Amino acid sequence: MKKIIITGTSRGIGYELALQFAAAGHQVLAVSRKIPNGLTGNPNITCLSVDLSSEEDLKQVDRFIASAWKQVDILIHNAGSLLNKPFGEITPEEFENVYKVNVFGVANLTRICLPYLQTGSHVVTISSMGGIQGSMKFPGLSAYSSSKGAVITLSELLAEEYKERGISFNVLALGAVQTEMLEEAFPGYEAPIKPKEMADYIFNFALTGNKYYNGKVLQVSSTTP
Repeated sequence: MKKIIITGTSRGIGYELALQFAAAGHQVLAVSRKIPNGLTGNPNITCLSVDLSSEEDLKQVDRFIASAWKQVDILIHNAGSLLNKPFGEITPEEFENVYKVNVFGVANLTRICLPYLQTGSHVVTISSMGGIQGSMKFPGLSAYSSSKGAVITLSELLAEEYKERGISFNVLALGAVQTEMLEEAFPGYEAPIKPKEMADYIFNFALTGNKYYNGKVLQVSSTTP
């Protein structure tokens, strides 16, 4: 039984992941701004209402780990903020807000979890094909895609910095999955993969991927976008 933190669990892939890990007998800390009814009441799931852009909110996670778990086996950075707007029309505040969730939120939550990560722990960051150098880029997604590129580099650096402690950091750069966020980015586009199907893949990778990878970026995409 592993102790697993998942962000962005109010909908989509994160929601499905929380249910899947709990059904397999693992302990899940589900972190999202909104707590969905479907996760409450499950004996293997603890829900915390946390705004990842708020350092004050993130202290809730630290307090929970310190008092209830004492360790973290898997951390999945799944939450994301998306803005679809022409670059010239984006205000500095809007651009910064995307980075506060997608980059600073990842960095700050990782920093909180570091004292509790053990040898064999696995940190998985869900990025996007839009953050991959040389991949096809789409107008309107400058803040989102550039932030997803930033966490790729951050994960590569952390893998190097903490390899002697036996902590693995890997990135899954996802292609199109039929989520509400995809609809925001590409209205009307229908992806070939459903959230539960992608959750199946991430579930297995989070549990076993660190045996084979560290500091790697895996492109999980069958289509463009």
